[in-house]
Amino acid sequence: MAQIITSFIGALGFAILFNVRGRYLFETAIGGMLGWIGYSLLTGCLPNDYLAFLAASMLVTAYSEILARIEKAPATTFLIAGIIPLVPGKGLYYTMSSAIAADSVGFFAQGMQTFGAAIAIAGGVMAASSLFRVYASLRTGEGNS
Repeated sequence: MAQIITSFIGALGFAILFNVRGRYLFETAIGGMLGWIGYSLLTGCLPNDYLAFLAASMLVTAYSEILARIEKAPATTFLIAGIIPLVPGKGLYYTMSSAIAADSVGFFAQGMQTFGAAIAIAGGVMAASSLFRVYASLRTGEGNS
């Protein structure tokens, strides 16, 4: 429960930092919290953390795309701060800590895990965003010539 609350607060803080205004602040923070809930639930169900990062980032992106259509605002308004709770900060910290301690084995091990998580998050955002664009173009009839 504490992680869910802190994911909400973290996304809210970054939304404030990125000048998200009005009711969008709360909606952005809900997106961050939703992403963390998805990640937490999927971590135990999926064979590795990368798939959980991928699915959770797809969830946050789908939430952002749907909210963008409802609110008639750019999806990035909700996505950028909403994805923050998924950013592998612990992995970045331990990667840099290993680098400073001249522990090359720990540096590469932590760095590869962190890099993999970052790639999974980016892939999830890209896949969900692309699916929404294809759906929108099919719905409006664009590309049916």
